Amino acid sequence: MQRSTASHSPALDRRIARLRELAEAEPRLEGVLLYGSWTLGEADAHSDIEAYLYIRDAHAEDFDGREFLGRLAPLKLAYTNMYGILAVVFDDLMRGEFHLVAAGPGIEEVPAWRGMVHLPDPGAAVLLDRSGRLTAAAARLADPCPPEPGPTAQQLADELANWTLMLAHVLNRGETARAHALLHTVVAPQQLQLCRLLRGSTTHWLTPSRALEQDLPAVDRDRYTATTAPAVLPAVRTAARRSWQWSRELAGEAAARWDTRLPAVLHEEIGALLDRG
Repeated sequence: MQRSTASHSPALDRRIARLRELAEAEPRLEGVLLYGSWTLGEADAHSDIEAYLYIRDAHAEDFDGREFLGRLAPLKLAYTNMYGILAVVFDDLMRGEFHLVAAGPGIEEVPAWRGMVHLPDPGAAVLLDRSGRLTAAAARLADPCPPEPGPTAQQLADELANWTLMLAHVLNRGETARAHALLHTVVAPQQLQLCRLLRGSTTHWLTPSRALEQDLPAVDRDRYTATTAPAVLPAVRTAARRSWQWSRELAGEAAARWDTRLPAVLHEEIGALLDRG
């Protein structure tokens, strides 16, 4: 089924239409499944093209993904990234990520993505399906599967305590760059997830900073901003203290709502460690 309405990215719409044509003409492909912003109706001029290419098992080892994608548009860059995904940059600077997967086991695992991948319109996301298996598998992802509040809040609150304690130790050791990285790449995403859980805004759960400006109230955006800092020691110390204060408030709010555990003594001790120096 082809989507009846265009996205906010005509270039991406054209590229997806071209991918459908190429896939239908390529007998070694059993199926193609899109994911990402286009399938969520959120694509714009800055969006990527992201897809799984399901290769017939007999050709899984010899299928040349670079050559196939070069037919889609000229490539400025093509390489296998750190996650084993074929990442490309097209001549118009549109990025692409393509999983090259043997169709047999690959399609079987699609239903297991429930809770991680949401396809509101599976029919539009499936560009090619020669056997019908991919359409049936993708249909399992049609309904949103938000995280279970209580257990998820407990997990995130515990993670925030653990990682902020590490952050405090690293800061007191004098490793400013490492502390800066911990604060922004480990603590902040989990903090934003807990905030999203409390605000009932879990659409962008796996990338919690995505659309932050639209999804969360201004007061939460301001609290997040206060936890960011340049990589200089006084600024990182201040941001870390503000971050932990916000984490404690979020954990307290979660405890009041879902009766999660709140280790008050440990929280005080982490705060005292952050106040050193």
